[in-house]
Amino acid sequence: MTIREAIYQASIKLKTNNIDNPKLKARLLMQFVLHQTRQYIIAYDEKKLTSLQKRKYFEGIEKLRKGIPLQHITHRQEFMKMDFYVNQNVLIPRPDTEVLVEEVIKIAQKIQAKKILDLCTGSGAIAISIAKYIENSQITATDISEDALEIAELNAKNNRVDKQIAFLYSDLFKNLPQEKYDIIVSNPPYIERKVIKTLDSEVQKEPIIALDGGNDGLDFYRKIICNAYEFLKYQGYLCLEIGYNQEETVTKLIQKEEKYSNTYTKKDLYGNTRVVVTKVGDEKCHSLQILNKN
Repeated sequence: MTIREAIYQASIKLKTNNIDNPKLKARLLMQFVLHQTRQYIIAYDEKKLTSLQKRKYFEGIEKLRKGIPLQHITHRQEFMKMDFYVNQNVLIPRPDTEVLVEEVIKIAQKIQAKKILDLCTGSGAIAISIAKYIENSQITATDISEDALEIAELNAKNNRVDKQIAFLYSDLFKNLPQEKYDIIVSNPPYIERKVIKTLDSEVQKEPIIALDGGNDGLDFYRKIICNAYEFLKYQGYLCLEIGYNQEETVTKLIQKEEKYSNTYTKKDLYGNTRVVVTKVGDEKCHSLQILNKN
């Protein structure tokens, strides 16, 4: 069986099981099995697979048919032009989160921020990306999952920023020293508990602890917004990723606290509000600006 024939058969199998992007996933899995690039797969699609390659490939296709994410098979996800190791213990980094990271980098450059706190770090994608793009930044990254922290530390070493990041086992702020940060950033669990069972099978294979935001999806936002200002320097920034329908509820939580000002939002590539930014200050202005990602 040739590479082209295998990908064609695999695509049909995945499509029959209503797997999203069957052709793309079939090709990416082939790249993983052969340890080759996209260009190689295209140029040598008439090359025959060995029996071992064929068996390994279609074993992977069967896992995809059962709803296992491709990233849990390849253990690889690209984020901010870097490679991250992922497994079933961490949330797979999404392109939407790059909007949050890009905004944090922009703010850090503007205010010359050095001390940054990343809550619910998971795979470490946010902390590592910031460390990579903000020279000499000192980042503390926390998570309640020890398994996730192991993955984050591995990713930091692989991307050569481990000396800039201190990983800490903590339930949000609980184990943090009394320090002040220039920026606090977080992509917390924010899916309503009852909604999780309705999500795609691939999403349901990800760690529930990284998805479950409580009955209304706002549990973590309440805790973060209520406590963040105690750990932020004067005019320090709080930057949060939110669900596509949470703009109003999260900004109201910020306004209710009366500790923040100059709140604004940013949209993702699909036009959904994805990021909320606010800052600690004595101004009582709670203006809301809708900014597009350009």
